[in-house]
Parts: sequence; structure tokens; C-alpha cells
Amino acid sequence: MCGIVGYVGYRDALGVVVAALRRMEYRGYDSAGVAILDGTGQAAIERRAGRLSNLEEALDVAGPGVFAGSTGMGHTRWATHGAPTDRNAHPHQDASGKVAVVHNGIIENFVELRRELENAGVELRSETDTEVAVHMVSRAYAEGPTAGDFEASVLAVLRRLEGAFTVVFTHADHPGTIVAARHSTPLVVGVGENEMFIASDVTAFIEHTREAVELGEGQAVVITADGYRVTDFHGSTEGVHSRPFTIDWDLAAAEKGGHDYFMLKEIEEQPGAVADTLIGHFDQTPGLDGRIVLDEQRLSDQELRDVEKVFVVACGSAYHSGLVAKYAIEHWTRLPVEVELASEFRYRDPVLDRSTLVVAVSQSGETADTLEAVRHAKSQKARVLAVCNTNGAQIPRESDAVLYTRAGPEIGVASTKAFLAQVTANLLVGLALAQARGTKYPDEVAREFAELEAMPKLVDRVLETAPQVRAIARELARERTILFLGRHVGYPVALEGALKLKELAYMHAEGFAAGELKHGPIALIEDGLPVIVVMPSPKGRGVLHAKLLSNIREIQARGARTIVIAEEGDDLVRPFADDLIEIPSAPTLYQPLLSTVPLQIFAAEVAQARGYDVDKPRNLAKSVTVE
Repeated sequence: MCGIVGYVGYRDALGVVVAALRRMEYRGYDSAGVAILDGTGQAAIERRAGRLSNLEEALDVAGPGVFAGSTGMGHTRWATHGAPTDRNAHPHQDASGKVAVVHNGIIENFVELRRELENAGVELRSETDTEVAVHMVSRAYAEGPTAGDFEASVLAVLRRLEGAFTVVFTHADHPGTIVAARHSTPLVVGVGENEMFIASDVTAFIEHTREAVELGEGQAVVITADGYRVTDFHGSTEGVHSRPFTIDWDLAAAEKGGHDYFMLKEIEEQPGAVADTLIGHFDQTPGLDGRIVLDEQRLSDQELRDVEKVFVVACGSAYHSGLVAKYAIEHWTRLPVEVELASEFRYRDPVLDRSTLVVAVSQSGETADTLEAVRHAKSQKARVLAVCNTNGAQIPRESDAVLYTRAGPEIGVASTKAFLAQVTANLLVGLALAQARGTKYPDEVAREFAELEAMPKLVDRVLETAPQVRAIARELARERTILFLGRHVGYPVALEGALKLKELAYMHAEGFAAGELKHGPIALIEDGLPVIVVMPSPKGRGVLHAKLLSNIREIQARGARTIVIAEEGDDLVRPFADDLIEIPSAPTLYQPLLSTVPLQIFAAEVAQARGYDVDKPRNLAKSVTVE
């Protein structure tokens, strides 16, 4: 996610802002920028794509006098709308150069607002959703009932914005004042002596103060060097409550949100990753009956209707997300789906033509094996749809359509929140295909999307199992082998659980389709061997549930210790579970969004108990850019 910082006080604002951006580099970003007010009605802005060092070089060239001032803000951008370029980097300015904004999140109705501005003769200079906000504030400040009132102009615009966003505004004619707001995405005020801070993360200001105020949902704040005032989007303080708190972490811990490792923080961020991936992908424009929309679509509905076969190509955890997608796409569209390891795809001479859709799943968008699979598919005239977490990466650029996951930067090498975001995005791809092909009616698509929207809260509930899961993990940390079993969508979850344990704890771990036990793997079962079982719902898949109960009995009879992940209220499995981890009830195809989470927590805790670096497993890299 983007990093935001604002400062009003007595210090050199540029030094404070750049240092804060440096401390927030761990969040991941692809461009950076600053805006400094000099108190004479001028704002100095510098933006650069790439690393923060690029921005610092540009600031050095400009010289310190250009960016003198005690009010300023900065931003590190994780691209969502528009490629990571200087032009798309934040802060953005209005035409006068006086109003500036930085933004985190997505303004869902930016297309409508952009059209309104262009019809009024406003020239927009970037591809971002962010820029519409600064021009709208500029217009509100110039005319109408809020003319000349900076705070009122911002609030008037906030009431028109839709989506999940944090915005921070400055105005060169109002030095010493910053107006900011949050709607879903975080925003924190830092309270100092004769200075105030605003940031997306306490790491931005923990060097200067440990006193902070967390803004609530739908709240705005005005900060000056003397203090802050929190209101709702109408400017009222009635019923508005913010939460003051004292930061009790040191700087290193604050970057990780108080956790020992980034991965543990990222596991807790998964409800947000799923929710953000869904944002903006269901168009409820009147007359359209509600439609699944992709981020970039150069394929017509007719071309999607012409699809006769689907391949999903990916590596590692992304491959497991593709296995989940197979169940959903085949069920919803009645199209045959093959899931291929990208590293093997082009070497086996797959049968591809214009009626084939290849879904390429990659967190970085630069995975070499997946990129080569995309190029092979394109050379055979197949159509390609990319699922990716990185705007402007190579795989999306070479694809015919793109659906971006909104997991934000993932620092831990072993994928957690990016995996859940990929599962979510793949489900959206399945619904988009069903919609285009007419295998689901609009009301059915709307119902499926509504059920997906409910999943983040359920993921949040699963996180409550963490203490129980960690206790089990510590008990099993010295085991040599752990097996994982699942059926239907539980099988890919079993594979993902085994992969996480291999990656993090360097243990022998294998995932199996439970029905295959009798065909060889049951020979591995011995007294005390831990086996983690992912149970299907007894309601949604009653036959499979009964079959898996039989499998549990088989391994228990041979001395295995069973750790069972099952739906709340599943009393049938309780007598056969040595350890029972309960997760909320969910539609069968969506259960992997829940059942995966305890396995991530389990693997991380085993690795910690063994003394390993959870964020940086040996021999692994976050983005694999060689074949």
C-alpha cells in the first residue's frame, strides 16, 4: 500500500518528510514525491518514478532553497491507476499549482468525475484516479458556497468521492494547515509539541513522537502546528470519536506493526487484501443489471463467449490459486479448465488456438516462467488474461485483459495475502466468464459477488484461531514430517499448506488428495505422525465429507495424530479430531479463503519455533525473474 506523510511545525519539512518516506520503504512502492509550502503562496513539488533515491537526487539538483518551508507532505506510490511514471507519481496539483494532494486507495467513481471535469474544460495530466480530487477541490475553492474556504472545499469534495481512500491536501495560500480524511484505509495523526504529523503508518513519525490519534471511518482532520480537529465529512464534530493512543513499539517493530516479522503482519492484513481486490469490480450502473468488470479489458464479450477452453498458468502459490479457480470456472461456465505449471507449459506443446483463454497468475507480473508461457500462448493466437499484483508489470502489458489484485506490497517472501487476493481475483475471472457466456443470470452473478463481499469479515474471524494454531505448531515444531489431506477445493489448500511449511520451516511436508491415500501415501502413516486435514462442509459437499471422515478413520487406525480444520458446528468430525480448528461456514468454492489462513499461521509459528527467519527463507526470492 502507498505510504503517506504530512507535517506542520517548526522543523525543516523536507527533512522530516523524506526521512519518513525512507522509514516507510518497507511497504513497497514504485514512485515517490514531496510537496513543500514556503509560506509565500508557493508550493514546490518534486516527483520521481522508481526508488526514493531517484527523488533525493532530483531534490539535491534543485537545491535546498527551493524546498524551504515548515509545512509539507510526501508519498510513496504503489501503482493502481496508471503506470509507475513521473507523471503519475504523487503529489498531484491543480492547474494553479496551489492545491496539492496525495492519496492512498481507490476512488471508484473517478471515471464519472473525470468526465465531469473534462466537460468543464479542466485538463488532466495523469492517468490516475487521484488527480480528479485535486481539481475538484480547486474548483470548490474558486466558486460556489465554499469559495475561499479550504477546509469546506475539501469536505464538499469528500462527500462526492466513492471507494476506499485516504487523501491529504495542502493549499499554498493556507501554509501551516493540512486537511486530510480517511474512508476505509488507515490514517493516523501524530501529536507533538508545536508540531503535528499525519500519516498512513506510525513509522512515519515515531522518531519525533509516540503520541498518536487513530481516525475513525469516514472522518476528516485539520492539523496545524498547534493541534488538530476531527470532524465527519460534513464538518460536524457531533458523535465523532477518534482514538488517542501511545505507541509502545520501537522503530523497527513499528515498521512491522508490532509483529516480529512482516509475514505475520501480512497474514493479519488479509481481510483488507480480499476486500480491496473486490473494490470496483462490480458495476451497478442502472440499466446494466450489475456486471463484473476487469481493470483492463481489450477482449469483447463476444470474444469471451467464443472461448472453448481455459488454461491457468502459474508458479508456486499462484499455481495453487489456479487449482482453486479450476473448480469455480468449470462449475460456473461448463468450460474445461487445465491448470499448468508455467515452467512446464510451453515445453509440452499444449494445444492452443483463438478459442483458448490463458489466465496467467503472477504476484510480481515479472515471473520469468509465467512470462514465457504468456508469450508462447500469444504466439499460438490464444487470448491471455493476467491476474497480477503489480500495475504496469510486463505480464499485464503483454496480456489482452488484466485483473489486478489489491494486496499491496508483500514483504515476506512466502506468499500469504497475495495468495488470498489471487484466489479472490480468480473467482472474479470465473464470474466474468459466466456472465459473458450467459451461464449465470445477472441476479446469480450479483448474489455470488455479494457472498464474496462477505468473506473479508469471515477471514477476520479465522484470525481469531491464531493462539490455538500457534500452540499446536509449537508442539509439532520438532517433527520431521507433516502430511496434509484435502478433497475438492480442500486439495489445493492442502498443497498450499505443505508448500508454506517447506518454504518457512524447511520440513518435509506433502499435500495429498485424500482419495489417493490407498494408492500409496498411506504407507507413510506411522504412530504419532501429524496429519492436517482440510474438511469440506457437511452441508455443501455431504458426500465428500463422509468420504473424508473415512480417510481420517483410516489414518487414525494406524496411529496418526489428526489436526482437522472444519466448519463451525461440524459435530460429525469432532470425535475423530485430536485437534479441531473451527472456521466459519462459507460457500464451498469460497472456503479456501478461510481454510488457508490457519495453515499460514501454523507454518510461520513452526519456523519461528525452529529459529528461522520467517520473512526471508533460505534460497528463495520474492520475484523469480529467471527460468
